[in-house]
Amino acid sequence: MRIVVVGAVLAISGCAKEPAQEPAPEPSRQDAAEDSRVSSTSLGELPLVPGLSVAGTFAQKLEQPTPLGETTAVNVKLLPPANRLLADSLVRVVGDPARPTVLFHSDTLARLGAIPSSPGPDFFTLFAQLPDSELERRQENERRLASGELGVTTRETVLFNGRHPVARYEGLPVDAAAFGWGEQVPVTICPLLPASTQPRWERTLMIRDPAVVLDPARTWDPCTGAGTKGGVWTFAHLMREMAQGSGARPEAFVLNWLSLWLNDFQSNGDTVPARRKMYDEVIAPWAAASGATSSLEFNASTNRWEVVLSKPLDLDIAPFRLLSIVNRIDLASSWDYADRQTDPGELRFIFGLTRPSPWGSGGTEATCNLKPFTVIFEYGVPGEGCSPVVAWARQWALLGTYSSFNAAYKAQLTQMTQSVVLRGRAPGKGNANALNQIRTNEAALAFPWELREFRLADENPVTGKDKPSNGFLRVHTMALTPDDATHDSQTDPDIDSFVRTQVKNGVEQPVTVPTRCTAQFTVPRTFNGRPFLGANSLVASPTHWEGFSVVPTNATEVCARKEFSVNTCNGCHFKDTGTNDFSGTDNLAFTHVSPTSGIPARLSRFLTGGGPGFMFAVPDAQFGSAVASWSFADLLRRHQRLQELANCTTCGWVRGLDTGYLARMEALAGSVPLDVPPGSPEPALTVGPIRDVGVVKKLLELRQDFRTQPREVPLDFLQPPAARVH
Repeated sequence: MRIVVVGAVLAISGCAKEPAQEPAPEPSRQDAAEDSRVSSTSLGELPLVPGLSVAGTFAQKLEQPTPLGETTAVNVKLLPPANRLLADSLVRVVGDPARPTVLFHSDTLARLGAIPSSPGPDFFTLFAQLPDSELERRQENERRLASGELGVTTRETVLFNGRHPVARYEGLPVDAAAFGWGEQVPVTICPLLPASTQPRWERTLMIRDPAVVLDPARTWDPCTGAGTKGGVWTFAHLMREMAQGSGARPEAFVLNWLSLWLNDFQSNGDTVPARRKMYDEVIAPWAAASGATSSLEFNASTNRWEVVLSKPLDLDIAPFRLLSIVNRIDLASSWDYADRQTDPGELRFIFGLTRPSPWGSGGTEATCNLKPFTVIFEYGVPGEGCSPVVAWARQWALLGTYSSFNAAYKAQLTQMTQSVVLRGRAPGKGNANALNQIRTNEAALAFPWELREFRLADENPVTGKDKPSNGFLRVHTMALTPDDATHDSQTDPDIDSFVRTQVKNGVEQPVTVPTRCTAQFTVPRTFNGRPFLGANSLVASPTHWEGFSVVPTNATEVCARKEFSVNTCNGCHFKDTGTNDFSGTDNLAFTHVSPTSGIPARLSRFLTGGGPGFMFAVPDAQFGSAVASWSFADLLRRHQRLQELANCTTCGWVRGLDTGYLARMEALAGSVPLDVPPGSPEPALTVGPIRDVGVVKKLLELRQDFRTQPREVPLDFLQPPAARVH
């Protein structure tokens, strides 16, 4: 049986209103600057496409298990390789070369008799162990959804290209009987999903209701003094757990972190000026409320500014107010596209800075003096493998079935958050704490807005790879964001070159602006012999990143510019996501969760799309809407990913192969078809295609000599993630 899949579904008639080959006339820079119109439109306006056309993974039971005990051929429609030399290779190698995943051209395997049939010429195959119980579990989940047990459902799913909604489709039921007969079974989203509604978002993704963020048993409000000091959702609790194992008391741990703003620092060649208003706006008022005298003094022996306190800060009255608890299971990564196993994504706590008057005693919202300063604790949820991801997703999905934020809801959420934030939950990380990073976004200390990042890890000054380490929080370079002090956002030749070479090479082909535009790339520490990654990120200056030579009539270059810029901190918090739109009630001042709007905190339309059922269109930051407008509805995207993981994910066991296998491959074929994202370090292996069917046959036979322990992964684990770090 041969299935012809419409891989380029985004180019289906009606989905792309303008083909990439016929772009709009080039606008002037003035036109682009003036074109700041943003709007929300109905998702119902998106074209409806067949469910089978979006299937990128097919499972097929083998007639006999392989010598490694694998029972299933998993046929995957891989993205075209970033390295164009590998376009006609019969073998593809993806992921970390130290534990690679090797896939074989499906048509070739069918001709060799290694698999019963192929879905088509664009597919590659890996082998897995797929227990019958997995398909039975999927069928049971479909039955529960159809029964209404999990609430109101919908048959329609929105197809996202990266983070952009582009079409609508209906998922397909799994056919366990057909799989048992050896048929190719598409692995797609369920035919029914819980409906995407504001209450579900509020309970499962972005929890900001006063019943939670001002819960008197678990939070403490520095504006009013109400609540429980040191409660499980307070700044104090999170910092106390983080400080254990650091060798310092929690109060000293926090003061050391705050003191990182008091002096200039340098990372990867980027010198970041101090913001000593940290003392005036945060440390001194906090010390006074703690009953301590304080001073900021210059230490001539260390050549540094230091805080002197008569007694420690009182963590229980920290001036950081909980704004939201955030589920980022959509960041769950697969070990083949990152240097780690499949994990359950991140759990985040967002706090806003306050300077209440009177301090924590009878204050009100009006006297709270909310500051433009957010602090985000971003934890990597412990767990490796498909089953922990599914289990974590189910817990969140269950929260969506509660009708209110009652005692049972909050007890369940407490159990979930404590399972992540308590010390010892991540033995291999700094201070045995699950923290990935703390990010800050503020203009309370100076203008323009500035973002910084801190980790419990030492960053290698050459490779940039982190080494988890106990002790204090340390400054870290910003993810995917260049140094905006030495690289001008509009005229820098390195930015222009990087966008038009590295990122452009990673753009998925064929590209159609704006409906088919994604790119795989990484931002290196250095580029063209100069430091590239920055140690901080300013917002409003720059507002986004441009490639000054990008041709607006070249769809691939337009896509590359957008993909690069929207994944930086600057672009994500300003012009690329429309967070600079100050019309109406959307004045969020470069944050997606406002620290100054009160409780509940206001959300950006990048997140909400304008509300359930809507998407938010943002003109291209460099060229304006005459070339493209990019649509967002990120909470809908996160909702669908959560429900997909909770109800529709099928887990299998895949054997990796060690580096010895790649060495043998190189000896047999003269090269290894290793495809790594542009911007990655140059591999030590000779990279090139394999076109000889005889070599493919030998490589199949050699697999059993280089096997590693099987890893549990979702069957669709090779599909690239829609979101990266933001």
